[in-house]
Amino acid sequence: MQGVVATRTTLTTAIDSTAESPSQQAGTTSPASRGPNDPADLASLVRQLDELLGAAGAAEDAGARRAEAAAVSLASRGRELGLLRGFGCGRPVPKRIYTLEELRLNRIEAEKLLSPKDTSLNAVRNVSQAAAAAGLVAAAWLNHWDAGSVLAALFGGVFVFVTDQVANGGGGEALLVDSLGRLLRPSYAARVAYHEAGHLLVAYLVGLLPRAYTLSSLDAFLRYRALNVQAGTQFCDSEFTAEVAGGRLKASSLDRYTCVALAGVVTEYLRFGVAEGGLGDVQQLDGMFRALQFTQKKADGEVRWAVLNCASLLRRHARLHDELAAAMRQGRSVGQCVELIERRLEGCADI
Repeated sequence: MQGVVATRTTLTTAIDSTAESPSQQAGTTSPASRGPNDPADLASLVRQLDELLGAAGAAEDAGARRAEAAAVSLASRGRELGLLRGFGCGRPVPKRIYTLEELRLNRIEAEKLLSPKDTSLNAVRNVSQAAAAAGLVAAAWLNHWDAGSVLAALFGGVFVFVTDQVANGGGGEALLVDSLGRLLRPSYAARVAYHEAGHLLVAYLVGLLPRAYTLSSLDAFLRYRALNVQAGTQFCDSEFTAEVAGGRLKASSLDRYTCVALAGVVTEYLRFGVAEGGLGDVQQLDGMFRALQFTQKKADGEVRWAVLNCASLLRRHARLHDELAAAMRQGRSVGQCVELIERRLEGCADI
């Protein structure tokens, strides 16, 4: 997951618990009357949405924020018109403190999703390192290298590795390992697609508009032309950023952020029995709780509720999740993903 602001540890922010969540606000009134500038139907709305999100991705700073705000405004208007029935309208579980036993009764083992270990890529990384070492030995033997040549090759490899870590945050290594992982472990690509589809689907249902996504390090490099950008899903989170900067974070914004951050690891747990990816999401969330000076009990309560809420949404819309992951692997735009979600929610009484 990308795009949701990472708060610094020096932040002190008040939590405003009076604001309603989008799911409480939406879906309780009849559709608004359509104005002359409103989209005529869902298809025209998602075309406009893609144009605005594309502009937000191409522009810089102020221009990006204006385009993002316009996209969020369009989505909110689409909800008022009844065109986007699902945006921010996912039915949440009751907000209260849940125990670990209650999570287990709902078939959730927290220890299998809140401490993700990327065993798939770690195995690929180990194989690639062993292959590189074997290649060096073979080259030295076939070319009759002396000790000086072997040391020069070793120091050259170490220099490239350290330079990548310093200049690109390990982006070059991530690109190599991610690409090899897709070749050596076909299931890895499916896991990533489900993970990011979980982020996108939960975000949409809790009222955070997705802005863009990439499913591989190569996709991210080709889109952003930078090695230090990880693959993931980005969101229109300017409002959240402004709340954090202003020192007053709404309780509904905190709930939304927590659900979106945990949606990927919950997805992997539900689909594969254990979470491998998403360590960065969990660490970012932990950092925000520390910045907000949450006690451990308060942070645990927020996390357990969000885990249960994500699991409820993803189980309820499991078939839609399947289709969304497939659409994202095909490279569908965010607008097309929104259209897919809305088409599948037509006639759904329990969003």
